[in-house]
Amino acid sequence: MINIQRLNVSFKQKKNNIHAVKDVSLTINEGEIFGIIGYSGAGKSTLLRCINLLEKPTSGTVLVDRVDLTALSKTELRQKRSGIGMIFQQFNLIHAKTVYENIAFNLLAAGVPQSEHRKRIEELLELVGLQDKQNSYPEELSGGQKQRVGIARALANNPKILLCDEATSALDPDTTQQILELLKNINQLLNITIVLVTHEMEVIKSICQRVAVMEKGEIVEVDDVYQLFAKPKSSLMKQFVASLYQDNLPQLILKAYQNDTLVRLVFDNSNAEQAIIDHLKEAFQVSVSIVQGKIEYIQQKPLGHLTIALKGHHHEIEKVCDYLKRTITRMEVIHSYENIH
Repeated sequence: MINIQRLNVSFKQKKNNIHAVKDVSLTINEGEIFGIIGYSGAGKSTLLRCINLLEKPTSGTVLVDRVDLTALSKTELRQKRSGIGMIFQQFNLIHAKTVYENIAFNLLAAGVPQSEHRKRIEELLELVGLQDKQNSYPEELSGGQKQRVGIARALANNPKILLCDEATSALDPDTTQQILELLKNINQLLNITIVLVTHEMEVIKSICQRVAVMEKGEIVEVDDVYQLFAKPKSSLMKQFVASLYQDNLPQLILKAYQNDTLVRLVFDNSNAEQAIIDHLKEAFQVSVSIVQGKIEYIQQKPLGHLTIALKGHHHEIEKVCDYLKRTITRMEVIHSYENIH
């Protein structure tokens, strides 16, 4: 569906040469929800804007349905862009126009006859749940409603691809979840390919099927979203996951276990059902206490998180840690009485 090869984007900013995207190659499959995550300045939005050539690459190719967009004339590119919708963080609505007129603007730009506008706009408003807002102006809408208008407008010309540039960053958590559910429904209903840029791990976890991790203009990791959470490979993704699952143990608890070794365990779907605590107590001469834990589901597969406290002889605890490293998806010592790593 989308094939990016050896893509580079460079430009000057305040007399400095910025290499925003560095030799990126990426394939995005038809009908999937694909995420691009990274910190601010990683180049993810620049990369996204290259998919519809709002940002012109310095070198490399962008193929959509096997057509190289970088080789098209302005007229050909304009036609090809009609199949690529885009929604933005700040909604980009025309404040002097009603909801109906904002959506109609895209239809007019694409040359759709006005006689066909009403039916199409009513379909779109029903899809995004704003049937009663067609005569409202943007200033009369909530942030979530504005983004729903943005989504309806982006879908006006029946695109095959929807690009989302930090589409939920300006929204509160509840509204974010509602917009993500809407995008998921649109993906399933229309089989539309969604490429979503974000710096929020919860967004990635909620909606994406595969994810590319960007750092300093480069793709440092690409994987199925479940595997990224269970077994992150790049140091950046490990940071993201650690920040999301930071135990934030209260000082009172830390003080209570200050003479123990605290270990955080991650179980994927292959070992989530193991009776690990019972086994540790039987196989090793240690005392094991559960500090806290939870099981969540990503892509309908269980991913378990458990923090335990180990008390015992230094060498015995070393054996436990070695065993856990071999048998558990991921293990991390977060506090060691004997400086065990």
